[in-house]
Amino acid sequence: MANVKPFRAIRPRRTYSRVVATLPYDVFTEKEARQIVKENPRSFLKIVRPETMFPEGTDMYGDQVYEKARDELQKDIKSNFLKQDETECYYIYRQVMQGRSQTGIVACYSVDDYLNNVVKKHEYTRHDKETDRTKHIDICSAQTGLVFLAYQEKYYPGQVLETITAREPLYDFVANDNVRQIVWKVDDPEEIAALSEAFARMDSLYIADGHHRCASAAAVALKRRQEHPDYDGTEEFNYFMAVAFPRDQLMIYPYNRVMKNLNGLTEEEFLAALPEHGFDVEVVPKEFTENEKKHGALTVKKKGEFAVYLSGQWYRLIAHPEIMKDDPVGALESSLLQDNLLRPILGVEDIRADERMDFVGGVKGFEELERRCNEDMEIGFALYPTTMEELFRVTDAGLVMPPKSTWFEPKLQSGLFIHGI
Repeated sequence: MANVKPFRAIRPRRTYSRVVATLPYDVFTEKEARQIVKENPRSFLKIVRPETMFPEGTDMYGDQVYEKARDELQKDIKSNFLKQDETECYYIYRQVMQGRSQTGIVACYSVDDYLNNVVKKHEYTRHDKETDRTKHIDICSAQTGLVFLAYQEKYYPGQVLETITAREPLYDFVANDNVRQIVWKVDDPEEIAALSEAFARMDSLYIADGHHRCASAAAVALKRRQEHPDYDGTEEFNYFMAVAFPRDQLMIYPYNRVMKNLNGLTEEEFLAALPEHGFDVEVVPKEFTENEKKHGALTVKKKGEFAVYLSGQWYRLIAHPEIMKDDPVGALESSLLQDNLLRPILGVEDIRADERMDFVGGVKGFEELERRCNEDMEIGFALYPTTMEELFRVTDAGLVMPPKSTWFEPKLQSGLFIHGI
């Protein structure tokens, strides 16, 4: 049973929703974030990336940076630019991207459920990123970004959601990434009870994206419990803000890889090593048109296939059956590539720590892999995407995926909901 409750969100007034909303803090480089805040001082990015309000070179992890985020948040609340709802509510959050929609429930989810593995993880967090968001939440006394959760579709409360979403929405706009964002507020006691009942039937929730935000919220909760030994569990810091979507509405794109060099190998030596490590190699004819590249010719069509770009030429790699595994982690495409190519041929022991490696969200297409390889990298790898079923399988087994195994799209917008703790 998942412990979930409504909350009094701090949120922008309707007319400012599109101005405030921004993609998550960690999808931008510092240069990109600074430019966005410069062009739009109302962007919520100024609060989730407060270093943008300081000169370049400022220590982004200094206390004064987080204190600036707190001060800007409080200023926007006092000026009535942001307001807090008077009663506890659920919020229905729908995103529509290229004709596909996903409808989630924004609520406060129990930190203890996270600590007790009712809210399940599928990847490890990095200490530096977790420390950053922990300080941000603690100093701002607010959770400013949504955790992205998934649940089994059999629990989807379709009837009550159909009633709610037939009404006029609270927000309805197209964000800068061309994804439509629609929000409804749920303050009717009977509808709140119906949604709460749906969560009460769930035995597990799964983190799709936002592991660092979730871990940081839990760290702040544990810190405040020590500071307030008389806590009773109802305090807001015992909950983290998240949105939960049914599994069958979600789409995972591949998380592709690019690399700066071939680990001292020539191109001929690299290609020759592939069959020795379990891959057949096919040359993709160069006469494919640009349109065919986008719509089928270079699609990675099934598990065990990879597309590789090297020196202006695309290749298709097909894994031999003997290197394909069926255990939850070993069966993932990210594991197959790491265990049979990146580590033994290119010497990549830890893809998070290897400075030669970078990653490209699959939503950006094959063209972005080409661009990176033509500019600052030498080789690119396109993967078949992880499925939601694989994510649930790994998580239910109590295991974790290799880093950068999933890329969810569309991304959740920050700034539409804030949870004061």
